[in-house]
Amino acid sequence: MKDFDVVILTESRYVNPKKINDYIQNVLTEDGLLQEALEALGLKVTRKDWADPDFDWSSTKCAIFRTTWDYFDRLDEFKFWLDKVEPLTQFINPISQIRWNMDKWYLNDLKDKGIKVVETRYIKKGAQKSLTQIVEESGWQEVILKPTIAGAARHTYRLNPGNTSDHEELFVELIAKEDMMIQPFQKNIMTKGEVSFMVIGGKYTHSVLKKGKAGDFRVQDDFGGTLHEYNPTPEETTFAEEVAEACEPLPAYARVDVMWDNEGELSVSEVELIEPELWFRRNKEAAEKLATVIKNTL
Repeated sequence: MKDFDVVILTESRYVNPKKINDYIQNVLTEDGLLQEALEALGLKVTRKDWADPDFDWSSTKCAIFRTTWDYFDRLDEFKFWLDKVEPLTQFINPISQIRWNMDKWYLNDLKDKGIKVVETRYIKKGAQKSLTQIVEESGWQEVILKPTIAGAARHTYRLNPGNTSDHEELFVELIAKEDMMIQPFQKNIMTKGEVSFMVIGGKYTHSVLKKGKAGDFRVQDDFGGTLHEYNPTPEETTFAEEVAEACEPLPAYARVDVMWDNEGELSVSEVELIEPELWFRRNKEAAEKLATVIKNTL
């Protein structure tokens, strides 16, 4: 007999925090809405730090990734934990999908399936070319450089012919440790922003528009980005659902981040299947739909 039906995965900073600011309150609210929805369906639920060394992961039927927002800073430890826990319980989304989605090489897979993604060039760890040479060979005047495994705009830089050489030393340090990627800078991010589409069980539920502060391309609230209501067109919601469907198997939940590229076309910038903010506080029904998907999975 299992002690729990569902463990909501978080990280140590968000387990019984002593001080609560707006950011942490949002985490607690989001996780709380999902827990309430699961419990309303009669499921036994608890919330745990993924790295909790004392928890018996065989005591739960499944674990769902929610606010494990330190995993990319502890990547080796996280991968080891995934391997250790995989035989003990079921993951939502599936562990094969988690591993696939951790590295932005997945954008290549989506492109191969006919999904419009932001154009990307990958640079494998240990590459010997200079950053200046790589950017020049791309033919792009202005690019974004970032790691293929990252979050919250970690080591994300906007480069142009005037500042690329200033990043050469840093690039040497980064490429010695991890794969990197460059993308042409999408100028529409400065004016139109980026839209996050939430897709639960393959169906669109709600969306938000994220915009950077004046002069900044980063839309995350960590850098002063702001959140706005967004009413998508039917074509946009269909696009988001098609992206989720291309992520085989169909994920229980997905956040499809989309921007308008330099040709004005809708393009995927990122698909979050691990621990995306899903803004349940703006759409409680989406948490209830995810709870139903989880119960049906069990």
